Amino acid sequence: MNYHNITTDDMRNGDGLRTVLWVAGCNHHCKGCQNPVTWNPHDGLIFDVEAEQELYNKVNKSYISGVTFSGGDPLYPENRDTIFHLAKYIKKYMPGKTVWLYTGYLWEEIRDLPGMKWIDILVDGEFVEELADVNYPWAGSTNQRVIDMQESLRTEMVVLKGEN
Repeated sequence: MNYHNITTDDMRNGDGLRTVLWVAGCNHHCKGCQNPVTWNPHDGLIFDVEAEQELYNKVNKSYISGVTFSGGDPLYPENRDTIFHLAKYIKKYMPGKTVWLYTGYLWEEIRDLPGMKWIDILVDGEFVEELADVNYPWAGSTNQRVIDMQESLRTEMVVLKGEN
């Protein structure tokens, strides 16, 4: 898997202060995307052992609420194994840290992927430029849903963050 950046102290991509992993690779190519540079899965840097350790070190800081996977698309098929490995590690070894994931896929398309059990919040759906709203919390356009993944998996239906 390739990535473009690991940022820290982010307040826009989930609740609290977060570390964000910006991955390479996306097959949605949404009109008006804010990160088209991340579409090509071969661009950016190789996500190697050093990058993985850097991510863990940044997420593990006491003031960081958790990690957010964005991009590109963390669920671009070639990214999935690595993303789910990272999510599992963080949930297992960093109790209390939340895992957010942004994807252009819909919950209905990806809910049965085995690694979804490690995701706390899923922001799903393609960005739709005509529905863009800067006041819509944690998403770029109003068609996107901010989903409580654990509750949704438990009930087998979409439960939005804050609805449970």
